[in-house]
Amino acid sequence: MSAAAITATGLGKRYRITAANRASDTLRDTIAGAFRRRNGAFRDVWALKDASFDVREGQVLGVVGRNGAGKSTLLKLLSRITEPTAGRAVIRGRVATLLEVGTGFHPELTGRENVFVNGAILGMRRTEIVRRFDEIVAFAEIDKFVDTPVKHYSSGMYVRLAFAVAAHLEPEILFVDEVLAVGDAGFQRKCLGKMRDVGRSGRTVVFVSHNLAALAGLCDRALLLEGGLITHEGAAGEVVQRYLSSFGGDTEVSFEDRQDRLGDGRLRVTQVYLADDRGVQVPALRSGHGGQIVLRYRCTNGERLRDVLVNLYLLTPWGERLCDFDTSLVRGNFDTIPAEGEFVCSVRRVPLQPGRYPFAFRVYSSERLPVDVVPQAGFIDVEQGDFFESGRVPEPGAVYVGHSWECRSETALEAVI
Repeated sequence: MSAAAITATGLGKRYRITAANRASDTLRDTIAGAFRRRNGAFRDVWALKDASFDVREGQVLGVVGRNGAGKSTLLKLLSRITEPTAGRAVIRGRVATLLEVGTGFHPELTGRENVFVNGAILGMRRTEIVRRFDEIVAFAEIDKFVDTPVKHYSSGMYVRLAFAVAAHLEPEILFVDEVLAVGDAGFQRKCLGKMRDVGRSGRTVVFVSHNLAALAGLCDRALLLEGGLITHEGAAGEVVQRYLSSFGGDTEVSFEDRQDRLGDGRLRVTQVYLADDRGVQVPALRSGHGGQIVLRYRCTNGERLRDVLVNLYLLTPWGERLCDFDTSLVRGNFDTIPAEGEFVCSVRRVPLQPGRYPFAFRVYSSERLPVDVVPQAGFIDVEQGDFFESGRVPEPGAVYVGHSWECRSETALEAVI
């Protein structure tokens, strides 16, 4: 058996949170807040607690869990970005970390200069960097901009170069967070292919991703984090299935108390429910029939938001994007919305086969500022219906596609040609 590249023992990170003063606080409130903090008016939050595990040399470990479960905190502790509150982690090997777009890049330096600086930080000799330089630039697709300061790069260019450096300079241990989600689909495929090559080359990888299909395909083992605790460890496919089963099965989902959300909070989706094409609430959509997905919302300050975009998307059980319901695709953004109401997405003919589909939603305001984003919102159920109006049920799959067949004679084919 190979030696352990990473050994974590009782690893934990605690943050101490105090109530922050608002800009509108009076002098009395400010003094009272300072007094409360001085006298211990705070609470402790464990982002990660008592994490113990080993990663063998050459192993690819996946980490899954909801937002706020402690995944990024774990990687920051392992990569020495953050000091642990408790426990310790022993790392045996040269480490490269890709946690955020452009981590470690200096904005005033060019792409070329940042490649050499990052290589030096990783402990690479200049000759090694020179040997891999052309390959890095080609992978990142920044040939024309390699001598441009990276402060002028788009987020896509940033992430392409950052990943290319981390993956091509041959670290012995590579930490990768959900940064791959920034790139376009073609770049993501290329990155996943490169990570597969890195894993096969015998290097150690710790990979955090919500792309469960990629994680299950790339990783030997996985950890499931819930509330800062490792609740399950085992084969990647088994852990992914356990993670998916952890979501509630209700098709009417309340979001009043959900904490695993992003956005500035000016609007909050409070409930998601399903209805038929007449608006009557139902437990599931039906294949081949009309239906509605309804997002009930409330603007937290009572203000009417402008230029609002709503996107809800369904995923396969493995976390791959299946289909999108997006206002910008079919009607444009809502100019102005009431302070409280419902977003109603109507589907004329549900094309999905029976099953349970994970879903997520995002609400943006003007200038594409996120106001409420829940990446793992729950499930939408679809029940059997006579999609083809033939009384027949097709073989299992994912979607139904309306179609027709005909048989033409050879003379008819010649006439068409």
